[in-house]
Amino acid sequence: KKFMLGYALSDVEAFTKTALKNGYQQELLRQAGLIKEKGEKDIDFFHHRVIFPILNLSGKVVAFAGRIMVKDDRAPKYINSPETEIYHKSQLVYGIYHARNAIRKDDECFLTEGYTDVISMHQAGIENVVASSGTSLTQEQIKLIKRFTNNITILYDGDVAGIKAALRGLELMAEEDVNVRVVLLPDGEDPDSFLHKKGSAAFRDFIARSKKHFLAFKTELLLAEAGTDPLKKAEAIKNVVETLSKIPDPIKRSVMIKECSRMLDVGEQVLITEVNKVKRRQFKKET
Repeated sequence: KKFMLGYALSDVEAFTKTALKNGYQQELLRQAGLIKEKGEKDIDFFHHRVIFPILNLSGKVVAFAGRIMVKDDRAPKYINSPETEIYHKSQLVYGIYHARNAIRKDDECFLTEGYTDVISMHQAGIENVVASSGTSLTQEQIKLIKRFTNNITILYDGDVAGIKAALRGLELMAEEDVNVRVVLLPDGEDPDSFLHKKGSAAFRDFIARSKKHFLAFKTELLLAEAGTDPLKKAEAIKNVVETLSKIPDPIKRSVMIKECSRMLDVGEQVLITEVNKVKRRQFKKET
């Protein structure tokens, strides 16, 4: 009830016929992305799927996501409403309406990948959570979260795809000057499965113990990939320098340079020099 979950019937015209019978205009249904043309007739955009309404900040439904009910390798697991006048996927995160007060109160936002992760965490009493809905995080989404807190903790599945997804979002967050921490769940787990197996208290405890500042997380990951290869380590250092240069706050940047210097076993002054070089290059591009 809280998340208004629904179900689209397997009959591809069930919604279209019902909506038209109830006086909704065909053109409006098309513009809202609820029906689509197929040949000579209109059919439902969603059918035979569990439906997750997507709410904007004021609690109005602006779009839907549908999860497939049967295994079908030819069909995507999730589909989203198309972009419309009222729905811009890159500007919204799932669950923000239900989470906004808890985010403000706890001064932290947990960011997950999926709709069910958000719902499971609410059931476990953790309400300061939103989902990026399977997309790479955008600057508009980060700015939306920033309206309520500067502290974002990313909860990602512990597989390689999850790690790479985390890194993509982290670069953007560095530029937006938010405090980002990362928690990688054990391999094969997501927040939904972890909560079902271990319970709320163990989940909270795991998050508290496993949080890492995003740059420490990234540095650790790159060093592990480089192993004992000195050239790969040099590349890793360059990569970290690029990220350091994106941190706008000079105090935070200075603290992180010190930390990365220790982790990379590279002189602090070397990192400062390289970061300044990158910043000069960026400045020249902008002017």
